[in-house]
Amino acid sequence: MEIGGLFTALLFGAIIGGLGRLVIPGRQHVSLLATVLVGIVAALLGTAVATVLGVADTPGIDWIELALQVGLAGAGVSILANRSRSKLPR
Repeated sequence: MEIGGLFTALLFGAIIGGLGRLVIPGRQHVSLLATVLVGIVAALLGTAVATVLGVADTPGIDWIELALQVGLAGAGVSILANRSRSKLPR
């Protein structure tokens, strides 16, 4: 992987992770780094699922692929937020 690809993955992961946080209601206690990592993983998984479904290469913007990525990021952020909430003292 080239350095440009690494920066692109980090930027895209931050965007997808941020969008994933937006679709989850309420406040999440998840760090920025965890959000970016979840976004990167969600972007990769969303692309893989879209490829399997045959919707990864469409003319124009791949809305279905983007929706899959954001949905997976939202699920990942939600899982992390619930795990960190269960560890907080009550």
